[in-house]
Amino acid sequence: MKISNRVLVAISLLFAISCTKKSLTEADTLSGTKNMLANAQASPVGDVVGKITVGYQGWFACTGDGSPINAWWHWTQNWGQSPSATNNGIKSWPDVRDYSNTYTTAWPALNNGQPAKLFSSFSDQTVNTHFLWMQQHNIDVAALQRFNPNGQEGPVRDAITAKVKTAAEAYGRKFYIMYDVSGWTNMQSEIKTDWTNKMSAYTSSTAYAYQNGKPVVCIWGFGFNDDNHPWSAAVCLEVINWFKSQGCYVIGGIPTHWRNETSDSRPGFLNTYKALNMISPWMVGRIGNVNDADNFYTNVNTPDQAYCNANGIDYQPCVLPGDLQERQRAHGDFMWRQFYNMIRLGCQGIYISMFDEYNEGNQIAKTAENSSQIPAGSAFRTLDEDGTACSSDYYLRLTGDGGRMLKGQIALTAVRPTPTIPGGTVIPIGQTVTIKGFNNLYVCSEGNTQPMICNRTVAQSWEQFTVVDAGGGRIALRNQGNYVCSENGTQAVNCNRVSIGLWEQFEWISNSDGTISFRGNNGAYLSAEDGLARMTCTKTTIGSSEKFRINQ
Repeated sequence: MKISNRVLVAISLLFAISCTKKSLTEADTLSGTKNMLANAQASPVGDVVGKITVGYQGWFACTGDGSPINAWWHWTQNWGQSPSATNNGIKSWPDVRDYSNTYTTAWPALNNGQPAKLFSSFSDQTVNTHFLWMQQHNIDVAALQRFNPNGQEGPVRDAITAKVKTAAEAYGRKFYIMYDVSGWTNMQSEIKTDWTNKMSAYTSSTAYAYQNGKPVVCIWGFGFNDDNHPWSAAVCLEVINWFKSQGCYVIGGIPTHWRNETSDSRPGFLNTYKALNMISPWMVGRIGNVNDADNFYTNVNTPDQAYCNANGIDYQPCVLPGDLQERQRAHGDFMWRQFYNMIRLGCQGIYISMFDEYNEGNQIAKTAENSSQIPAGSAFRTLDEDGTACSSDYYLRLTGDGGRMLKGQIALTAVRPTPTIPGGTVIPIGQTVTIKGFNNLYVCSEGNTQPMICNRTVAQSWEQFTVVDAGGGRIALRNQGNYVCSENGTQAVNCNRVSIGLWEQFEWISNSDGTISFRGNNGAYLSAEDGLARMTCTKTTIGSSEKFRINQ
């Protein structure tokens, strides 16, 4: 299990100096564009560059599942005894309805009366199900975690590697080996032997990830400033260069503050980090809300990306769903803010921490939706913990949409496009947003003194609108205390009403291309009129002038 010490949150935030939250402006978009252009010297799109990678543990087993370990591996504190309220090793309860093979625990029955069962990663059906989910949600790559393979767990880890290969081939996904060297005493010699004698054989699979024509391997844990990662910079550099000599493209899972060699990073490691083809700084335990994410974007991620651009290193930042048990998720807004920040930064790829990490509560795999799906009397938080109902596959769907934004398949947007329930609509109630027309100019209230127009190049106070719940599934748009009025389609649209009536109510419509349209109470759509005339609410169909982008 990787470092998640909450003490590091405070330490990290000291290095991510708090900045005042500001509204999103044209400057943000230009900054993202500039960074993307700066990345022209980065590696081309391949199996990891330009792609979404998920960390895949594959480390759960159950007594009687036929695995070599034959124990409740990672489900419990005492693997020899059945999971229960007094022998628990997880923070989140999985939704197991898609698994055909599950195993009865000593937990009380679920609140819906069903027995409390768990899955085994040793089951072919489990691994196939996970890779099917990846396929369904356009998740490109699984980074298969591989710890010291020479102990008790070695045989089961070997077996799961073979199962991952088969599933990745079957479902058209890629995978690569990600060594976690934490606590591996004889790492320097044994990691080479393991790669040479066992893992390198997998690179012949059609599903094995390649970048720049080279098989991908990741090493997680070099440079961390703790007793579990004791190797010198010279030892770590020698291992990196050895893998490169084997023709590999080498990713490093490295400390958050690698560039400054402070906090969680040992000093004297910068030249070692620079030897990597791609770096992926660890973020679990460093951020827990949107403000943290924004602070890191400004003070850590942005200079990280600039350093990588200047030194020919690909940058693969972590994106976290958040610790569910610690109420970090904000029904997906926390994770989406990270997607937005990292993509406008111009990153080369994104690493999701993690796919199936029920132990730390930061999994995106299917999770109990509500209290009916957890053991009676247990304290597991479910996906609706903040009062917003979320389907068990919500974070898979959210990751899929983050991937679409990374690849330019939907527009860059700070507003989460993924409904918490399939078929639902996402509306940023209570948020202040900018609204940009198809002409790439902002909608302007005109200071509430004349009809609105869509012709501003910069978003200032007149170009910012607060989304207000108008009831009945409709919204209103407020600027400087006044509401946008459709004028019932009889004249140009104004923003001069002090209260919400029927003419100030709009339906928020999410279009398939990521844009938004607004339908007035008269059944017609708000139109930017291409910025050539004052805005109206008279159009009966949605064309380009009736499509808007939020916070871009």
